Amino acid sequence: MLSRFNTAKLVLAVSALVLVGASWVTMQGSGTDKNAADDPKVGKLKLQPGFKAEHLYSPSEDGKGSWVSMTFDNKGRMITSDQYGFLYRLELPPLGSSAKPKVEKLSIKGDTSRVGMGYAQGLLYAFNSLYVMVNHRSDQAFKKGSGLYRLQDTDNDDQFDKITLLRELQGEGEHGPHSLVLSPDKQSIYFMCGNFTDIPKMDAYRLPPVWKEDNLFPQIKDPRGHAADRMAPGGWLAKVDPDGKKWEFIAGGFRNTFDFAFNDAGDIFGYDSDMEWDFGLPWYKPTRICHITSGAEFGWRTAATNWSPTFADCLPAVLNMGQGSPTGVFAGRGGRFPAKYQKAVFAFDWSFGIMYAVHLTPKGASYSATGEEFISGSPLPLTDGMIGPDGAIYFLAGGRRLESDLYRVTYTGSESTAAANQAPAPTPEAKLRTSLEQYQFGPAAGAVAAAWPHLNHPDRFVRYAARVAIEHQPVAEWQAKALAETDPVRSTYAIIALTHQGDASLKSQMFNSLLKIKLEPLTEQQQLDVLRAMELVITRTGMPDDADKAKLIAYLNPNYPAKTPNLNRAYSKLLITLEAPGVVGKTLTLLARNNEDVGPTGGQTVTASSDLILRNPQYGLDIAKMLEKLPPAQQTYYATMLSSAKTGWTTEQRNTYFKWFDKAFGYQGGRSYIGFIDKARKLALAHVPKDQFEQYNKLSGADKLTGSGNDLAGDFSPKGPGRRWTLENAVAAAGTELSGRNFDQGKKIYNAVLCSRCHAIQGSGGDIGPDLTQLGSRFTTKDMLEAIIDPNKTVSDQYASTIFYLKNGQSVLGRLLSEDKVNYTISQNPFAPDQTRKIPKKDVTSTKYSSESVMLPGLINALNPEELKDLLAYLKAGGNPQNDVYKGGSGAAKGDK
Repeated sequence: MLSRFNTAKLVLAVSALVLVGASWVTMQGSGTDKNAADDPKVGKLKLQPGFKAEHLYSPSEDGKGSWVSMTFDNKGRMITSDQYGFLYRLELPPLGSSAKPKVEKLSIKGDTSRVGMGYAQGLLYAFNSLYVMVNHRSDQAFKKGSGLYRLQDTDNDDQFDKITLLRELQGEGEHGPHSLVLSPDKQSIYFMCGNFTDIPKMDAYRLPPVWKEDNLFPQIKDPRGHAADRMAPGGWLAKVDPDGKKWEFIAGGFRNTFDFAFNDAGDIFGYDSDMEWDFGLPWYKPTRICHITSGAEFGWRTAATNWSPTFADCLPAVLNMGQGSPTGVFAGRGGRFPAKYQKAVFAFDWSFGIMYAVHLTPKGASYSATGEEFISGSPLPLTDGMIGPDGAIYFLAGGRRLESDLYRVTYTGSESTAAANQAPAPTPEAKLRTSLEQYQFGPAAGAVAAAWPHLNHPDRFVRYAARVAIEHQPVAEWQAKALAETDPVRSTYAIIALTHQGDASLKSQMFNSLLKIKLEPLTEQQQLDVLRAMELVITRTGMPDDADKAKLIAYLNPNYPAKTPNLNRAYSKLLITLEAPGVVGKTLTLLARNNEDVGPTGGQTVTASSDLILRNPQYGLDIAKMLEKLPPAQQTYYATMLSSAKTGWTTEQRNTYFKWFDKAFGYQGGRSYIGFIDKARKLALAHVPKDQFEQYNKLSGADKLTGSGNDLAGDFSPKGPGRRWTLENAVAAAGTELSGRNFDQGKKIYNAVLCSRCHAIQGSGGDIGPDLTQLGSRFTTKDMLEAIIDPNKTVSDQYASTIFYLKNGQSVLGRLLSEDKVNYTISQNPFAPDQTRKIPKKDVTSTKYSSESVMLPGLINALNPEELKDLLAYLKAGGNPQNDVYKGGSGAAKGDK
């Protein structure tokens, strides 16, 4: 769950006034709802017109933890779980009532454990039982480890008295076992597990369990060690019968999908996470909505081996969402809302506090989709939600021991809320896909004959289903057919199937089949599929012999460079692996180009990265820093791939190549960016003559790095250990005077935590926040600490950001720079204020100032007392080393106590 929790670097941008901009804080669309005005927990929410929110309960304020999962039982009561504690059962007030829920801690009769059951990231009431997906490493507080448990009331006294462990699971934490969902036919339970959960032995596999890493790209593991030992297929979806007797693997290749839902047609949609440390790198994929078909593979592989969505042996996303932390997903079916929301799938982003309504339209064998910001707020760490028995939306915020809340959302507008005509008639392609999926249960008579003709179907989901169906059949039935196939597309997919299921002795025959395909008449995707098939032959059977190698080079080399970035990636990978003559020079020519990076890394998204910056400062400022100097992902791909090139280099080429690394260290990507570039650099250095190593090591920027290679040497971070500072203990630690402090240390802390990016001091620094030079002469130490610890207490309109509500239901946040008769011009990135965006006035329904500072409360928690005093002294001195603070006097500015 919540993969981004441990990744943000706290940004301390200190001001006793206000830092430029404001975090995402909104209100209900009309701005007139009394509930919103009376309750700040509701007032911070932005909803679609006609919807109303109620704040029902705060478990964290009542000592009941931080809730992350929910279900409804057969009596309409809600059951929830604290992420690190008990289960609770709630009797909810009826619609229109102002009463509070009745909350009961669930204990298990006869269980004397401190916590009888809890720590659940998935709950489901079905089959007269409560199913609990525990995500936990057994300890003294709660002895039960991760796994699927069934709770039953055997004596009908409305209390659970029997616990059955249906299956233990190896994995815990935020990438461990997650959500539970009842199947549409109400006969089985589907459950999702993150990529840190081992796959137990299953009784059946829709996706044949022959998965491997299958990537010729350099296998560079995350330099900070994340998921270094987590191999294919990553996160996975399975189903089980009510008694836990039959377990079936459904799909894999997720990074960390937390939750999923069935739409009206019975199709599954999950919301998969990104790996934010990879932002700006060529293998980065944003958070995305996936249509999870039977036997699906979505291509998560650890670090640099992460598959491209273009790979023929995986499926693409239905919709790229953007940066974020996916949590809850549920279908709108049963809601008392307008029809479009009844048909929507709702997807939660924890980091930026957005509940998306995903609107799906059948398209071929899958769907097209659009995303709409349905609810947002700050802070609003969304965890789980669902439609209640009364047709309202119920959702939770919390997780990671954060402040937790339960909300209810109802529709009060004028549109009809009659039950929508649910599932549309399936398309011909969808019917064909599902008919082919019936052959994914094992050997079946007639399966090859039924599936084979559709290996060249124009719909990618149909082609995929046909190939997986064939892979379930004995290879002896179709091996010869695959090698003899003459249709170029069918041949491609048949060889992909054969790489998975055939013998390595077929290597040369598989190459020969692919070499017969003429590339020129094929579309870009069809050409990519052929190149991917060749790559799979190599990853599965090994490098070709000399004769086949020569044939492959002769086949590929004349087409490189190609016309598109994706084709160039595929050609460079194969040709560098094959050590083709001239490939180094060709790739360096491409490396020198700057015109191949089109659009954001990973593709277009529902929410642009720049739109997220001011919604959550803890994560948004990381994005702001990256967007200021975003790495060129296509260049990075070529440079990393060239690190595998052992031969074919001239001195001039090596000089050009290693200078690129020195330049690359000047870009700003995700947390692992520097480390990945350094690892690629070191791989390349392993191929230079030993007597030239030091020359190229220095030329490639070695002196810029720390010893680990994961950070730039000039970076400075507080040593800590920090603490949870309150105003009272921070004032006490600062003392009555700040004399004798370390000016250089204070300046380093001030600059390292990015204050200078937004504020000027002594004429140096940013100009989009207030100048801090005279800060110490106007404010006391206590004033400064209060502004740091509680930055929202005072926010000046002069520096506040503006929320623009748009006609399409979305919202945009930015600092208003200017306006004319046609457009508003805004800046969204405090680190790159010259990067502006125009918002047409015709698209805007209303605007308002944000009332929260972009600066997080309590950011001094990273500092130890001595560092805190050095920072305060620097601020009081206004950055002047000659100030009395540094002259050994009392050091106290006027008015200090």
